[in-house]
Amino acid sequence: MESAGAHPNGAPAKQLAREAGLPLPTAYHLLRTLTHEGYLRREKGVFFLGEAVDRLVSGEGPGIGRARRTVAESMEHCRDLIGAPVYFAIYREGEIEIVAVADSPAAPAVAEWADFRETGHAHAIGQCLLSQLDEAARQDHLDRHPVGPLTPYSVADRRALLSRLGAMGRTGPVLERQEYVLGQVCAAVPVAHGPTVAALATSVPLHQERKLLPNVERLCKEIGNLIGSLEFSISI
Repeated sequence: MESAGAHPNGAPAKQLAREAGLPLPTAYHLLRTLTHEGYLRREKGVFFLGEAVDRLVSGEGPGIGRARRTVAESMEHCRDLIGAPVYFAIYREGEIEIVAVADSPAAPAVAEWADFRETGHAHAIGQCLLSQLDEAARQDHLDRHPVGPLTPYSVADRRALLSRLGAMGRTGPVLERQEYVLGQVCAAVPVAHGPTVAALATSVPLHQERKLLPNVERLCKEIGNLIGSLEFSISI
């Protein structure tokens, strides 16, 4: 937001990422979230401060700022604990939404080369969220976002995906190997918070695949401690 505020005429995502010292995938996730909340607005490919910034200035800012820092600190703690990027996602209003990402130059997040919202069938986050939906909601999602292979390892078709989702249940980890992007393996675990459908995920390069399951086990142990801080991301 500070970087965007320094450009009254707006600035593109790549420029803001560079000025904020963030990897481009992380910047895209943050820009999308801030735009969704009204803190930024996007016009013709550039970002400006949005109307919600006025609320920060008018007195609502400190509490919101502390809550955001808590979310960021919790995600960064998980990232540092496992030495890999960590993603937090929810299923809201019929769509997959990545609401927080913590990565580092040494362990970058997976680049969103195909819209995560439209390709939930092909990545661990989406499969984990879809596995928690009831049948009607799941079918509705797939009607709007049809199954299609992204790599040679992607699930073949809708029937195969539904069979996989039905077999995995709603509480266990979901593993995905090169289905969204070649050279990456990913895992996601459900986050139980009332009726909210949410997931915590991580990824590693294919040559580090042996680290994936131990990382997932560590994340599972952290979920209870994370719920309080992630409530903010769930509620926005």
